[in-house]
Amino acid sequence: MMSEQDQNPEPRHGGIQVIARAAAIMRVLGTHPDGLSLGELARELSLPRSTVQRIIAALETEGFAEHARSGYRLGPELGRLLYHTQVDVISVARPLLDELSQSLDETVVFCTAERERVLVIDRVVAERELRVVPPMGTIRVPFHSTAPGKALMANMDDQRVGALLDLAEAETSEKTVDRQGLLREIQTVRRTGVAEEMEEYREGITAFAVALETYLGHFAVAVVVPTFRARHHRKEYVQPLKDFKSRLEAKLGA
Repeated sequence: MMSEQDQNPEPRHGGIQVIARAAAIMRVLGTHPDGLSLGELARELSLPRSTVQRIIAALETEGFAEHARSGYRLGPELGRLLYHTQVDVISVARPLLDELSQSLDETVVFCTAERERVLVIDRVVAERELRVVPPMGTIRVPFHSTAPGKALMANMDDQRVGALLDLAEAETSEKTVDRQGLLREIQTVRRTGVAEEMEEYREGITAFAVALETYLGHFAVAVVVPTFRARHHRKEYVQPLKDFKSRLEAKLGA
């Protein structure tokens, strides 16, 4: 016997279409942090202005969109969801981060991408006397200047990588970005699974990182060490990082 839903498929299909259009609107707003007008959104998505207006009104009611000076932008509810997502990730990752740090006797950091920057969302600082204590929060250097940034870039498509390098070139005035060299390095990271950075971010500091793909998003974990130790113990850091990746992805669903 057919259910009422089976006998009337149109509302279900219409609902799916509305969800898809709402998602498309949010993606476009995500690339325009200053906001877009209803007309601009309609042109960008090739949708009737009235359709965009109805969906925006619903998103605004739920906190996923809000008024901006130039129209509409993403609302605060997305930030709240992202915060809770990161808290959930950290609660799962933290025991493994503690274990990794203790086994290597080195500092480890847990990162994600925040627009055009790497964001440190958790860390475990080594107990030894000569150690690295990286700051929490946004790392205010280009993606390619950090090991976790390179690891995250290796999981991006070529268009996104190119956009990040374009931004780096625009921001760098004193020295030229070796674009071809960086692209070759990204290819190496894709092949080996491990990113390295020696004194590109800070003099005297070296880092090794792997990227993680989970149903909660893309993350990276890095071991951050004084360069003089990294020169002699590189192989000791690589396999534990790969093991961490396998274990966390198994817990969070790669």
